[in-house]
Amino acid sequence: MSGNRITEIVVHPLEKGLVGSVPVPSDKSIGHRALLFSSLCDGVSNIRGFSYGEDNVSTANAMRAMGAVVEDTAPGELRVTGTGLMGLKAPKDALDCGNSGTTMRLLTGVLAGQPFTSKLIGDASLTRRPMMRVVGPLRARGAVIDGAPHPTKQGEILPPLVVGPLPEGKELGSLEYESKVSSAQVKSAILLSGLYAHGTTWFKEPTLSRDHTERMLHALGVPLRTVGTMIELDPAGWDGKMPGFDIEIPGDASAAAFLLVAAQIYPGSRVTVRGVGTNPTRTGLLEIAKHMGAGLEIVPQGEQGGEPIAEITGWYEPLRGRTISGEVVPRAIDEIPIACALAARASGTTTIRDAEELRVKESDRIATMAGVLRAFGVTCEELPDGLVIEGKEGPLQPARIESKGDHRIAMTAAILALGASGPSTIVDCDCIATSFPRFVGTLRALGARIDART
Repeated sequence: MSGNRITEIVVHPLEKGLVGSVPVPSDKSIGHRALLFSSLCDGVSNIRGFSYGEDNVSTANAMRAMGAVVEDTAPGELRVTGTGLMGLKAPKDALDCGNSGTTMRLLTGVLAGQPFTSKLIGDASLTRRPMMRVVGPLRARGAVIDGAPHPTKQGEILPPLVVGPLPEGKELGSLEYESKVSSAQVKSAILLSGLYAHGTTWFKEPTLSRDHTERMLHALGVPLRTVGTMIELDPAGWDGKMPGFDIEIPGDASAAAFLLVAAQIYPGSRVTVRGVGTNPTRTGLLEIAKHMGAGLEIVPQGEQGGEPIAEITGWYEPLRGRTISGEVVPRAIDEIPIACALAARASGTTTIRDAEELRVKESDRIATMAGVLRAFGVTCEELPDGLVIEGKEGPLQPARIESKGDHRIAMTAAILALGASGPSTIVDCDCIATSFPRFVGTLRALGARIDART
């Protein structure tokens, strides 16, 4: 979003259903990886459909600071001239990751194998996020990484992180690591470090997390094998070169989820979202919605950038409370807050389990969402790994919501506010620009009445 930042929005009750066909920002998970890999390639890459969400911009700026040439060639189009795998240069200043945990954790994997020192910093929210899940396995293969000690959790570290250099004559070694959590950020950081290692990388996770990194590595000719949730990266015999590539980034399934759920919980609504990535590791929310009885149609549109895409339409149908747990949760982890909106408007009880990963996102999303739901008059119980939510009939009560600097909390609160009996206020909304800069404008185009304040 350019110009003045939206810091507060006032959402008015819907007078009629949301209707329309709209685009969404490009997938920021794929955007991060396209920027990282193109910067490490030999030659020129072209990225189309770049959304300029602030998280992706943080990654672009970091790669520029280390020698990659990242140029805007047209609106939404970037040309990246890579440094080659071994060509990164020491940044002159700290690398500011803003609010982006993905930027910080993936960069830590890249920087672990460098012969120079770098410092990774972020905003107040990112500085509270745990980093040992990435730092621990990287240290185990020889990386030198320091962070700030956690004030209450012994052995945990927080940003800022200081990475490198490797001691003279030392190299990253092989690593066999079984992660206790299913996390694409942990997986990607370890695989990125494996590009610089002398020895094989084996990684295993409990259930399959989003696999954009593996897909891109395969496409670039990196010697990678996957069997279920096990990945092997063996660089023996590989020349360490990745060619430049062209990619068009599909629409972000996580951004689309907010618009689809809004249509599914308000009578008279029908919303279509175009060109959305439907990678199976990202479609958990769609399965949850369907299981609860939501109106949903998915029309495949082929592939874009090696990822399946579709046109998705959501419409209102009466919803039923369900249990959300198990393997679907990692595939919907970023969408669990908006799944809480489905639960709030469903008949009966919805129980969300196996989502303890939400405790260490931009905010503690379990605790924060419990507060949001109660503010709107929805009865819920907080669990260590999830929530029990009682669906509420009739209008919600108007609320004033603090986003805690968390974009997904702010957007979920805005969707719930459309069903309140009077205007609701969401404050600290500039965080929305990290992933969906045109969120307010898109809702307005569908028929919502929202006042924005800067």
